[in-house]
Amino acid sequence: MNRDNKVLIIAEIGVNHNGDFDTAKRMIEIAKNCGVDIVKFQTFNVDALTSGQAEMAKYQKDNIGKTETQKEMLSKLALSQEQFKELAAYCRETGITFLSTPFDIESVRFLNPLLDIWKIPSGEITNYPYLVEIAKTGKKVILSTGMCTLDEIKEALDVLTYNGTKDITLLHCTTDYPTPLESVNLNAMLTLKEEFGYPVGYSDHTEGIEVDIAAVAMGATVIEKHFTLDKNMPGPDHKASLEPNELREMVQAIRKIETAVGSSEKKPTQAELDNRKVARKSIVAAKDIKKGENFTTENITTKRPGTGISPMRWNEVIGQKAVRDFAADEIIEL
Repeated sequence: MNRDNKVLIIAEIGVNHNGDFDTAKRMIEIAKNCGVDIVKFQTFNVDALTSGQAEMAKYQKDNIGKTETQKEMLSKLALSQEQFKELAAYCRETGITFLSTPFDIESVRFLNPLLDIWKIPSGEITNYPYLVEIAKTGKKVILSTGMCTLDEIKEALDVLTYNGTKDITLLHCTTDYPTPLESVNLNAMLTLKEEFGYPVGYSDHTEGIEVDIAAVAMGATVIEKHFTLDKNMPGPDHKASLEPNELREMVQAIRKIETAVGSSEKKPTQAELDNRKVARKSIVAAKDIKKGENFTTENITTKRPGTGISPMRWNEVIGQKAVRDFAADEIIEL
């Protein structure tokens, strides 16, 4: 799922454009300049997504500062299908990958020609007909697992793989905006990898970038992070999002960490091989030694540099005869 062994970084614009097309285009440009790989939106038919009776989540009420139905809130944040086509084209022009999460089957069918990867949100992981519709396309899937038990994840994976999905990445996620650090449970990302054997990543709703960096150090292949122009803008997700300077900082930090993580192979680097000569020790004469004299614990010792006989051969050297005279501090030869 990751490109050239690099962590795939997704800037989740979501609905942080607040329903404004020009803002959405501007956010694409900024995300590209910040160095992310993918910009992700949310595509939905309000009537297909929610009933008129569905209430907002507590975090949505807190972040927006008022109470209304989900339908009323989402109606103000939706973009049209034609606008999404234009955004996909604009992403191609800008040189960044377009992605949008569908929240209903109609949106799955609409988005299918526009993208190569599906991002399934946590809320749809138990939506059987939706999962089947996505799986039938045979495209790669990034699956968020917020609010899920392991059994629910397994059921969703069974549906996806049975119906045609072959390439899956699981994202650990805590569905809380913003997520307090004590609720992150980042080790669960490793549990997902161990339990299901798929590549894993992290969809982050915490404030700041520290947890994302930690996730990369722990093996995340995908990082998804909400992005906004201003955290103080009205809307449900702005407070759990990064502003442009923070997004750029996160990308730079992740690129450094993925380089430092490297491979799992443990062997000396070329620089370490060079430094061994300086940092390690050799068996040397503790005092002047005459030719033919036996080496003993009294007349040899270990000192830098490490260019001679390794001290690990100590017992082999003890008792042997000096092949020539050795001055004190001279490296022993056999």
